[in-house]
Amino acid sequence: MDMHVDDRFRGHRALRRGRVSLPGQVYHVTASTLGRRPWFADFHVGCEAVRAFHHQVALADARLLAWVLMPDHGHWLLQMGECMPLERVVSRLKAASGVRANRMLARAGPLWEPAFHDRALRCEDDLFAVARYIVANPLRAGLVERIGDYPFWDSAFL
Repeated sequence: MDMHVDDRFRGHRALRRGRVSLPGQVYHVTASTLGRRPWFADFHVGCEAVRAFHHQVALADARLLAWVLMPDHGHWLLQMGECMPLERVVSRLKAASGVRANRMLARAGPLWEPAFHDRALRCEDDLFAVARYIVANPLRAGLVERIGDYPFWDSAFL
């Protein structure tokens, strides 16, 4: 691996060291596309990526409670299962959606940045409010005036 690229993710790996994924825990995860390229601004590419979000093989026994796919990043509200840690579930979601999107784009190589940001929700956090915050991203970004006009989101709570 190129030394510059290795240095770029050294800090991310250090932050993840010692973190544990707890069964039943809910996490808000954010991941960006490589170089923040707006791959998902293309409707058909976005559709292919979204199909992977509902593929149970990628999720294993985790539950996807809410999600939104923005042109250059994605947000997922995930409840962990018993068999697979968060880092592995996120990796599988990104890999599955990347393969499908790359097929539509007629390209190869990574689609997502290797890193991701996660926040474990505390028991006092309102899951409905967090889900609403996630799916409202297109509104805050000015992509649509009504969330119903944006095609790439879903929530178990709405």
